[in-house]
Amino acid sequence: MSQGVQRELAASPVPEIADVTLAELFVSIRFGIHDFRKSPAHGILFSGVYVVAGWLLVWLGAGTFFWTLAFALGFPLIAPFAAVGLYETSRRIEADERLEWSGILTVVWRERRRQLPWAGAILAFVFLFWSFFAHMSFALFLGRAAMTNVLTSWDVYLTPAGFSMLVFQGVIGGAVAFLTFALTVVSLPLLVDREIDFVTAMLISVRTVARNKLVMCVWAAIIAVSLLVAMLPLFLGLLVALPVLGHATWHLYRRALYNPMT
Repeated sequence: MSQGVQRELAASPVPEIADVTLAELFVSIRFGIHDFRKSPAHGILFSGVYVVAGWLLVWLGAGTFFWTLAFALGFPLIAPFAAVGLYETSRRIEADERLEWSGILTVVWRERRRQLPWAGAILAFVFLFWSFFAHMSFALFLGRAAMTNVLTSWDVYLTPAGFSMLVFQGVIGGAVAFLTFALTVVSLPLLVDREIDFVTAMLISVRTVARNKLVMCVWAAIIAVSLLVAMLPLFLGLLVALPVLGHATWHLYRRALYNPMT
């Protein structure tokens, strides 16, 4: 999108996957920090979507199943568009273009007519699966205790059944999280940057992760730890962690594919 938001993208050739080193990963993180410091307002605005979502998840998730289901369907459809804002900000910084709110928000708005909503639908399906799985595992391991407010009854996790549930959810949740990471780490910035269908983009993303196993596993671990720490103070740490991770993802994507802008 180097010619600005007014340019209509032509169909893009399928890019080739590059070998990414650990050094390039940490350079990408450094660029991510640079981009956030360059434009903190944009980062805080787009990451604020996730912070508010975290508050809603706690509030609605502890309430009725209907609202949990509605949130599980809706949030993944919206979340990728917040990531678009971070990617577009990094692209503009990289291209030395003006960081105009109107231009960046226009790019985010235009994505609704491209392939990104389909990627959001896949994320919604994964999120919905996890919502059902979490409720089922609670019922399976905790029985009637699953109907209590476990957010204020931490002792339920200290029982053998509670600990078994945590291990079970941790294993399955880790696998689902890594699958989601593999599907999106390259595909989301690729869908923003080029005119390519979402299935091809996700396949490229998975192949990129498979080709760069060590680097991508380290990146996934950095993301997981950063998000876990950032969520502890009422999700407020996400206002910094998410922009840095989002900007860094853009720069890592730029290194993961050969000539992605051509």
